[in-house]
Amino acid sequence: MNSLTQTQRRRFPAAGLALGLAALAILTACGKRTAASNEDGAGSSSSAATLTVPDKNHPSPAYRSVPATADDDVLTYHNDLARTGLDPGETILTPANVNAASFGRLFSDPVDGFVYAQPLYMSGVSIPGKGTHNVVYVATENDTVYALDADRAGPPLWRASLLEGGSAVPSTAFACGQIVPRVGITGTPVIDRATGTLYVVAMIEHTASGHTTYAQRLHALNIATGAEKPGGPVTIAGSVPGKGAGNNGGKLAFDGFLHLNRPGLALANGVIYIAFGSHCDLGDYHGWVMAYGAGDLRLRAAFSTTPNGSQGAIWETGDAPAVDAKGNVYVLTGNGTFSAASRGADYSDSFLKLALSGNTLRAIDFFTPYDEKGLDEQDLDIGSGGALLVPDQTGQHAHLVVGAGKNGVIYVVDRDHLGRYNANGDAQIVQAVRGQISPNFSTPAYWNGHIYIGSASQPLKAFAVTGKGLSAAPVSQSPDSFDYPGTTPAVSSNGNKNAIVWGLDTGGYVAGSPTILRAYDATDLAHELYTNAHTGRGGPGVKFATPTVAHGMVYYGTQNSLEVYGLLRH
Repeated sequence: MNSLTQTQRRRFPAAGLALGLAALAILTACGKRTAASNEDGAGSSSSAATLTVPDKNHPSPAYRSVPATADDDVLTYHNDLARTGLDPGETILTPANVNAASFGRLFSDPVDGFVYAQPLYMSGVSIPGKGTHNVVYVATENDTVYALDADRAGPPLWRASLLEGGSAVPSTAFACGQIVPRVGITGTPVIDRATGTLYVVAMIEHTASGHTTYAQRLHALNIATGAEKPGGPVTIAGSVPGKGAGNNGGKLAFDGFLHLNRPGLALANGVIYIAFGSHCDLGDYHGWVMAYGAGDLRLRAAFSTTPNGSQGAIWETGDAPAVDAKGNVYVLTGNGTFSAASRGADYSDSFLKLALSGNTLRAIDFFTPYDEKGLDEQDLDIGSGGALLVPDQTGQHAHLVVGAGKNGVIYVVDRDHLGRYNANGDAQIVQAVRGQISPNFSTPAYWNGHIYIGSASQPLKAFAVTGKGLSAAPVSQSPDSFDYPGTTPAVSSNGNKNAIVWGLDTGGYVAGSPTILRAYDATDLAHELYTNAHTGRGGPGVKFATPTVAHGMVYYGTQNSLEVYGLLRH
């Protein structure tokens, strides 16, 4: 068991504990921002919504003559293992009908906590006693998973509490305002349609006889009922050899209290990959990737990014580990110890390529910028944003991975030869695009030879991509800037036509202002198709929220609701 008692848990530095929450300088998933008391205050009313709120002027339309199919499903973060954010089979929403006259808010379903995880969509789910439904699955920081009807307002088809007699962990337990007001389910779950299973990680605390214990558990839920499947849940635990911070006799063990499952879960080849960062930058933390068998929920392997050092967290603004066609796993890491240049095993501020063989998960390649030391000293995490595996290109570099971090540099790296480390510069990689974006806390999206990236307080920008890299400057950009922390975009298209880029502006999350949904023509981001910026409607925003587009609808989570948009019926 990896449940730590209050007296046993590792103490944070005294200076960190001495800071009051009102003045605490926090990392917002690697982004520093001063916590404001009204951010916690907004959380105190996170369950205020008690009724489903349809738009009475525009009820859920019955306009779709073609039923949803498995091709419409969004079962993992950013749509696929490459994390492209692309729905390439959207035949309902087009640049011609996504406008203020034809498109808007359909309804809102209440939930019991902040929704940091991306909503997932599955078509044609048979719910016992309730018929067949298209379902949106929503996970909250109150450790609740909801199955909601994707097409119309109404009570949950089912809801499952994963509290196990305990509670979600209050942010005050960490002296950290990174995730507020409590920490429960943060990483996006993943669904296996073949077995009808939703995998999700929940953090809980139990208090008995004056002792408080903490644990993070991997659950396997039946998608039709929410019931726990045999073998679940399991407490996440693992260790690696190492002499890094917090080791015990040359053994470094995963600490379920110190670490945060911010990234989404990945499912590939029968293995669930779970990555971890930290709560702010507190304690003897490390970056971790755990590999569990999807069938038996047994630990296959554990990997630490800094086994002989410290830090190197994996946040990626919620992006899940990316997986290529060969099963290799890609993550980006935050600042901390870096020793790989001298054949060490510490990989902070790096692009990492991992391979699972038997019960061993190891780094088989990496790229670390030449100025890693300065990045570390300035807390400029490469891993503040997520990695995108670009679909295969023609030319010299067919297999690219793209990512950007707090230093505002877009790195374009050949996945077949990541380039490792060169103290004299980054000439060994395909490209480092400088001066075009600000600090980045997002995952790029891809469509038809373009990537779309939304860095902090900047317009959403499109870059052309080929086997030679990215265009040196954006080929188009939105007329609007997205307030901090920027936006992780999604793209819907009907193949290579009718493409729309969707972005959420959550910059008002501290004040509890509604999320702003924006839609742009993917061929020219200067053409804004739709925005709800002037309606003032919807639940209060959650930073880093990511939209889900499926079968003519757009879904996103807030501090107390699932918001649903689509074509209006007049």
